[in-house]
Amino acid sequence: MSPVAIQPGSQERAHKAARAAVPRSSHGEWEPAAGRDPRQILARQDESRVPELVPIRYERMLASPFAFFRGAAAVMAADLAASPTAGFDAQLCGDAHLSNFGVFSAPDRRLVFDCNDFDETCRGPFEWDLKRLAASIAIAGRERGFDAKERRRATCGAVASYRKSMRRFAAMRNIDVWYSRLDVEPAIELLRSQGDERRFRRVERNLAKARAKTSLRALGKLTYETDGEVRIRSEPPLITPVEELADAATAEEQLQMVLEAYRESLTHDRRHLAASYRYVHAARKVVGVGSVGTRAWIVLLLGKDSDDPLFLQAKEAQASVLEPYAGPSPYRNHGRRVVEGQRLMQAASDVFLGWVATRGIDDEQRCFYVRQLWDGKASAEVERMSPPDLTIYAALCGEALARAHARSGDRTAIASYLGKGEVFDQALARFAEAYADQNETDFETILKAAA
Repeated sequence: MSPVAIQPGSQERAHKAARAAVPRSSHGEWEPAAGRDPRQILARQDESRVPELVPIRYERMLASPFAFFRGAAAVMAADLAASPTAGFDAQLCGDAHLSNFGVFSAPDRRLVFDCNDFDETCRGPFEWDLKRLAASIAIAGRERGFDAKERRRATCGAVASYRKSMRRFAAMRNIDVWYSRLDVEPAIELLRSQGDERRFRRVERNLAKARAKTSLRALGKLTYETDGEVRIRSEPPLITPVEELADAATAEEQLQMVLEAYRESLTHDRRHLAASYRYVHAARKVVGVGSVGTRAWIVLLLGKDSDDPLFLQAKEAQASVLEPYAGPSPYRNHGRRVVEGQRLMQAASDVFLGWVATRGIDDEQRCFYVRQLWDGKASAEVERMSPPDLTIYAALCGEALARAHARSGDRTAIASYLGKGEVFDQALARFAEAYADQNETDFETILKAAA
């Protein structure tokens, strides 16, 4: 759909005045700050994490420059703090790289495409999310061996998609922006109508895997039965059943109390649904790349019988990496920060999404957010994309990010600032390549330190 023209007026002229103060071309600049040390930033994060899991974090981060980038959101947050911004804030994902977008089942059970990770969500300058997305495209393209022209096409395509989508959202009514979402099925039909049968079949296979990722599938994959009881399989250190941890009895008792308290964060109808399931078993699970070392649990619940499972994930939420630079969250419970940010940015969110605070066996208060473990979730296989695939996927991510920002920010101001031309697109493509160079330097630095 072509962007709708924004009518000129005093408001638009005021927004365009921001270009004089912060030219769009200035966003292409990148210069590391004096004394910049990514090792210190990552080490500070390690202090609040489970000590025996920290080595796994670095093992995963040091698998490749792109994996390192995924785990180094705190490093880039510090870098972005000094970058130029036009002064237009929105609710940010906080970690908007390529692998943090994907498909999942909406409450109406249709697959939608959207941002799907909000651990770092915080209100801040819209450019921060967009620069992290642009940098991730350049870094992923390098990892795939794409040349500079191919990477630039994908990066510019993503930023142009964001810009054009924001102009389209700026011309829409508030309620229409709120209801807007990227349904997967119509997009697949469009792909099929274009005659690219090979790409259609590949995408359809990936979507079939997503549709199959349910709690019932998790039951078969993650559990076994013994003496008539269902138990989560032990695969330490990645999956450690609660009874194998120190102070197991205390931990399990607290987990059940956490589940009771978590339900209070749900609306009445969803609280009723959650209460229809009974606790069966739980395990600590290592998740993600940058999140490794934070406390995360998978919890098995059963409904009417053993064929009615529900797997929940309770994941620790610490302060957003953006908060030192964007300002503190209005929520004391960081689990609530994550949930409220997700609900604000996503077109459709998990019905079991909630939050809770508890005290651990070390008597430290910890915040968690809770969601379904598997609910049709799937992310694109970036490591297998061709240049055209990356360009198409990056543009989808740009559109999804624009829709998320349009719900919470001044979409007219952002659209007016970005304009109709490609100045901003080209600037972010330059920034992305420069930051990809910096990321490779940081990766080598941490790799040497680890050795």
